[in-house]
Amino acid sequence: MGVSGSGKSTLGAELARRLRCDFLEGDAFHSAGSVAKMRSGRPLDDQDRWPWLDRIAAGLHDAARTDGTAVAACSALKRAYRDRLAHAVGMPLLFVFLDTKDSGELARRLVHRADHYMPASLLASQLDTLEALGPDERAVTLDAEDAPDRLCAEALAWIGREMPG
Repeated sequence: MGVSGSGKSTLGAELARRLRCDFLEGDAFHSAGSVAKMRSGRPLDDQDRWPWLDRIAAGLHDAARTDGTAVAACSALKRAYRDRLAHAVGMPLLFVFLDTKDSGELARRLVHRADHYMPASLLASQLDTLEALGPDERAVTLDAEDAPDRLCAEALAWIGREMPG
């Protein structure tokens, strides 16, 4: 989880590869209307996000039911979104939050990303929407500026502690 440009897709794909499970790219679950809205520079609101979160949760549930584990990249910016995902998946859910204090680095990543509908101009709205993790959430915060291999190792070590066996 994290704002656009934090590295969710890169880390998620690598985690799924190492865990030998399905990877669900949250961007693929957006409706055509939501994609058009973002492409035009307008941020999504809760009414746009609820059905998107439900589609991701259904995908995670189906993949995990089949393989025992699944990984998804999803912004999950608000506590309510994370709670909805956890409830809808109906299985233990862990969150890896890719955080950075350098919004300039995030903007640089977005500007250099090819063929993506999320313009860098929407980064501020995501940062404004982002809610801190609660102490009761099953989540770990990692530095989004670390190298992907290091992030993956840290995430796997944390997952191993959270879900032994």
